[in-house]
Amino acid sequence: MIEINNTTEYKIKNSLIKKTAEKFLQSRRLSNKDLSVAFIGDAKMRALNRKYRKKDCPTDVLSFTGDAPDLGEIIIDPAQIKRQAKASGNSFQAELIFILIHGLLHLVGYDDKTEKERLRMIKIGEQFLLCHSDRSAPRAERRNRFCSERTAFCGKKGIPRPGSG
Repeated sequence: MIEINNTTEYKIKNSLIKKTAEKFLQSRRLSNKDLSVAFIGDAKMRALNRKYRKKDCPTDVLSFTGDAPDLGEIIIDPAQIKRQAKASGNSFQAELIFILIHGLLHLVGYDDKTEKERLRMIKIGEQFLLCHSDRSAPRAERRNRFCSERTAFCGKKGIPRPGSG
């Protein structure tokens, strides 16, 4: 079960969040796991970031692993997502979904404490989105070719496990 809780004024497409998380969990053979996704404001995110990461500022996403059968909880700050999207020239929705995947990668064991790890997570997130986005979207032909060539990242095998290359 995927539970979504939005405590902000931002309009979040719950169906898109759920669909993306379900695809990710299926790709990892974790469909039987429960997941919570919460959307909170800057002040609450800043407090959590200070408490758990010793950083006194809001962040885009925090992930907390759970006990079986819970995969865990992902906490997202839409205001920070909006700022990042504007700075990078992305849409709010594209940035939000990318950060959701980033949070999910943390829950399955990936980390980004080093630059190498961070770049690997970005690459895996981008490849997952490329392979699992709507098939009618632009660049579908390129995506389909990429996905058929990269079965380690797409399709039945899903994305690679932490430490698998």
